[in-house]
Amino acid sequence: MTDVLIVGGGPVGLYLGALLLQHGVAVRILEKRTGRNPHTRAIGIHPPALSALDRIGAASPLIARGIPIRRGRAVWLGQEIAHMPFAPVSERYPFVLAVPQPVTEAVLEARLLELDGGALVRGAQVTDMHDDGGRVTADATVAGTRRRFSASLAVGADGANSTVRRLLCVPAAERRYPDHYLMGDFPDSSPYGEDAALFLEAGGIVESFPLPGGVRRWVVRLSRPPDRPDPHLLAGLVGDRTGIALDAGSNSMLSSFGVRSRLAARMVAGRTALIGDAAHEISPIGGQGMNLGWLDAESLAPVILAALHSRPSGADLRRFNASRRRAAAGAKRQAEVNMALGRPLPDGLLRMRNAAIARIGAAPALNAHVARRFTMQ
Repeated sequence: MTDVLIVGGGPVGLYLGALLLQHGVAVRILEKRTGRNPHTRAIGIHPPALSALDRIGAASPLIARGIPIRRGRAVWLGQEIAHMPFAPVSERYPFVLAVPQPVTEAVLEARLLELDGGALVRGAQVTDMHDDGGRVTADATVAGTRRRFSASLAVGADGANSTVRRLLCVPAAERRYPDHYLMGDFPDSSPYGEDAALFLEAGGIVESFPLPGGVRRWVVRLSRPPDRPDPHLLAGLVGDRTGIALDAGSNSMLSSFGVRSRLAARMVAGRTALIGDAAHEISPIGGQGMNLGWLDAESLAPVILAALHSRPSGADLRRFNASRRRAAAGAKRQAEVNMALGRPLPDGLLRMRNAAIARIGAAPALNAHVARRFTMQ
């Protein structure tokens, strides 16, 4: 008999499933994809999330396959104007780990299946859910066959366009932003090694992060969406704004995206909880979203355990809802600051902004405070 049904087998659902299985909870995860997503989107794992992942034994294998970014560098007109070491943010994990999302999912799935080889059901599209006050029942289509799954509790971890959130009729206020980005991976031709680099230029920010295998990710801020993603366009923009030449023919990943935020009106409805992007979608600039979902799951797990052991959990659920919605609102504000810092500016304001960043970088206490904010401390 299933104790907890998790809809969504991405990084957040896999983590929660493994965490609960370690406590003897019977888990089933329904994932509509038939295989892992090969595309790399989320790459940054912050120190609090590494601590959470360590609870299922996933931090060490991820660190072994990623690149610890120990410093960020702010660059203007080819000159470094500030740098931000991450050593002050955490004694145990004094870095942001850069690792491709498919690798992250592979590590989490391997740990889940080590605990229960039948926990993950792929190709399962949930079509309906019903909560009778004692159990939650989900109808799903699996490989063309209709199946019914039942559990004491359910969790929606099925992403920004959450089917669970829709079936629960939970509203989610949406805001769209004027920012657009073009992102791609190329062989690293920069002088920045394992550091992150932010180029604070008049035409808009360029962000750059190392990835395993001698690859570097570039993210360019645009004022409007491109007609179509094109590696030559991205390479040209990076060259114009940073002076660094990229080989467009060697591009290995390319994506363009706009930005919106959504926050569900509540993260708990009856015997079902929402976590991750199903509960709160924020700008990917700053790399907080996946990390926020893992911290949701870590916070929800003890509440689930209490409920399954028939301990009073109403107050715990209310605290979970309030604290995680508060955390999501804070992450949303930080993402808005990140985006605002990257927008084009006229020359006078650009010089003022960059001078302020240089002053912060020169003040160790301020620098450490900003580093903690950027790493979700």
